[in-house]
Amino acid sequence: MTELEWAHAEIARLREENRLLRQKLDLVIRQLFGRKSERLDPAQLELLLGELDEPEGKTRASAACPGLAEAEIPERKNPRRKSTEAGRVRLPENLAVVEEVIEPEPVKGCPEAWRRIGEEVSEQLDYEPGYFFRRRLIRPKYVRIAKAEAPPIVAPLPEKLLERGLLAPGLLAHIVIAKYADHLPLYRQEQIYLQRHGVGLSRQTMANGVALVAEWLRPVVRAMEAEQFAGGYVQIDETPVKYLAPGTGKTARGYLWTCHRPGGDTLYHWHAGRGNRCLETIVPHDFEGTIQCDAYSAYRTFARGREEVELAGCWAHVRRRFHEAFVQGESKLRAAWVLRQIGHLYRIEEELRRSRAGPRWREAIRQSRSRPIVERVHRALHRFEKSRQHLPQSLMGRAIAYALGQWPMLIGWLGDGRIEIDNNLCENAIRPTAVGKKNWLFIGAEEAGWRSAVIYSVITSCRNRGIDPHEYLRDVLTRLPTMTNRQIPDITPAAWAASRQRPPKLAS
Repeated sequence: MTELEWAHAEIARLREENRLLRQKLDLVIRQLFGRKSERLDPAQLELLLGELDEPEGKTRASAACPGLAEAEIPERKNPRRKSTEAGRVRLPENLAVVEEVIEPEPVKGCPEAWRRIGEEVSEQLDYEPGYFFRRRLIRPKYVRIAKAEAPPIVAPLPEKLLERGLLAPGLLAHIVIAKYADHLPLYRQEQIYLQRHGVGLSRQTMANGVALVAEWLRPVVRAMEAEQFAGGYVQIDETPVKYLAPGTGKTARGYLWTCHRPGGDTLYHWHAGRGNRCLETIVPHDFEGTIQCDAYSAYRTFARGREEVELAGCWAHVRRRFHEAFVQGESKLRAAWVLRQIGHLYRIEEELRRSRAGPRWREAIRQSRSRPIVERVHRALHRFEKSRQHLPQSLMGRAIAYALGQWPMLIGWLGDGRIEIDNNLCENAIRPTAVGKKNWLFIGAEEAGWRSAVIYSVITSCRNRGIDPHEYLRDVLTRLPTMTNRQIPDITPAAWAASRQRPPKLAS
């Protein structure tokens, strides 16, 4: 190679490297400032892939996607458009009613000259801010009349979370929910209580109350863990959270590991690291079943050598990578074709969800309708890889490599009706923590991370089951001091909700 040829080759290499770097930069800018939704207009894909369904377009389609033009594409049904008309607000029947009667002025002047023949009723939805009050327990003392010399008797104090504690269960529940559900840091609550209610409640007092609540709820969460892993299927993901590291002058990074069982509870676990050893403490040693997760290597390391544990992948992560390639305009036709096939899979899942199909029915439908699509995508990805038209560091090349590398994990859901097509339910469970840490910024100390994990577990599980977390916590925190360890499983969110729906027993 001459010096001139070498210079031209080096220039071509630098140009390609510059193109890939610009592509990555554009992707980062879009993730920071662009639209986060991956939803594409179906008409856009139809327009781009129109040639795949028409005989005269076979030549171009075959050139762009060899072997794909003859593939049978399921007919797409146009979804019904949702009505955009704003409906009238329906007021719950159980709301308290405050009546205000407005008499006409002539009637007020001479009421005996009028006879009431009816009324006009109109309603508005109103609200009054919450208020503080003193819960004063009065215990009268008595002496027996016949034995005046005997000592007086008085009723014992009810058991409390903390002896001589100032904060009652109702207030503790409110503080915890305000921080972990409404994302109000304790310093903001301190200002609200002082400025709007005239109650001086220090942050330290509330922090001690949060720690007290977490300590009492810890056995409840342990009981929930036993129920969660007993089903044989769980979704796991993790999210970083900063915590104070004394002596360093800055914050360190810890992780909240999220475990979710579809239709069940969501539990959080705190760890200062992100390695596979964290999973060894989260997943019981006797667990047998499927863990659905992303491509993070710690999950494979954990499952290696455990024949009783299988890993399931996430099609949403696959779709996200091809969506990035499509948006950046790289191999647009091929990326659009893959996105369309994945869209068919999700439409089938949506139909199953609307029909409330059980595991067996979902497995049967997936085998008959979803498996051919998955196999078609697999063959196409292999053709894309062998064509050598996509550089390994390009968005399309990385999307293809990711999908093929995860393929054994991406097909497990076809043969098991319990497993979801993606890990989105678990990722959605992370969102409350992500919103919260934008407000409280960091956890006070590494050893305090488990407290947030415990409280998040209870509040999120209540939300999953449609339970009012304030009502649940006020009831449970009132009952816990008088309960034994054997009674703890009776007050998990699942058991508590079931007891509220069960009809009361009739007296015999």
